Amino acid sequence: MSLRIAVLPPAGSRQKVLAEKHLELLKKRGEVVCIEAGSNAPEAIRKTIEGADIAISSWGTPSLDGTILAAAPGLKGVIHAAGTVKPIVTPELWNKGIRVSSANGPLGKGVAETALGLTIASLKNMWKVSRDTQHGGWGEEKQRVRELFDVTVGVIGTGKAGRHYIKLLQNFDVTVLLVDPFVTVEQAEAIGATKVELEELLNRSDVVSIHAPSLPSTYKMINSERLAQMKDNAILINTARGSIIDEPALIEELKKERIFACIDVTDPEPPEVDHPFRSLNNCVLTSHIAGSVTNGLHRIGKYAVQEIELLLNGKRMDGEVEEKDMAFLA
Repeated sequence: MSLRIAVLPPAGSRQKVLAEKHLELLKKRGEVVCIEAGSNAPEAIRKTIEGADIAISSWGTPSLDGTILAAAPGLKGVIHAAGTVKPIVTPELWNKGIRVSSANGPLGKGVAETALGLTIASLKNMWKVSRDTQHGGWGEEKQRVRELFDVTVGVIGTGKAGRHYIKLLQNFDVTVLLVDPFVTVEQAEAIGATKVELEELLNRSDVVSIHAPSLPSTYKMINSERLAQMKDNAILINTARGSIIDEPALIEELKKERIFACIDVTDPEPPEVDHPFRSLNNCVLTSHIAGSVTNGLHRIGKYAVQEIELLLNGKRMDGEVEEKDMAFLA
């Protein structure tokens, strides 16, 4: 019997993630059924997934509840071509033993690469140097330029993005500190970091990069007390979730011009037009671009095809998620 692969994302999301070459690779494995254009209702999902062996979901795919899953009794796996699987997983999915994969891995690479870029640019003082030269200056900001050398970088959270950021930092002569309750001292050392408590990380780090998930325990974790623990001239980078930072507290700290911040995520998004992040001289605000965007989204499509190959070969998928993982995933 030919394999049946149901592609559930609506046309807009599907085309951003799955290039035509990815669909052609899937067709070599069996019949590929895409949801009808313009439809994303549960009934349309049910019709598309009917009789499927594998389903691909993404942004815009609703929860795969029992009513939908009943149409695919032979479903072996759901490949979520997006980040968190929380919008699509249900108890019925776990109860049926259907394996689930998340594309947090390829998304995390894009986030880590962006965080590294922000790290280098901020240490180099590029933002202020650029403003200065645009207004006729030349060299006045040079004395504040630093290299990514002999500095301490603190990483909060080692999910896919945090772990890849640490991997990228191994190319530089820097000290990497790590805070993550789910990582042991030995595991931290194995990836090139030293596990410490949050207070020590903030006290010692020249750069603090946030890669923690949005959980009740991380809500406004970076508050006024913890911001005050950061070194003078330290750089705070948030490419994770806006809710992790107490924004009013950060605004007050930035007004002191003691630290510098690179903010890619806010709570809520987008921030108000007159939000202080938009106008403070020691804050760089970007519009949630750290994850995969434009051509980078096709990295997810490639990953989805690779995950299906692993699944069909009876191997553990690279981004496999189990029910026990849900409590600490973003």
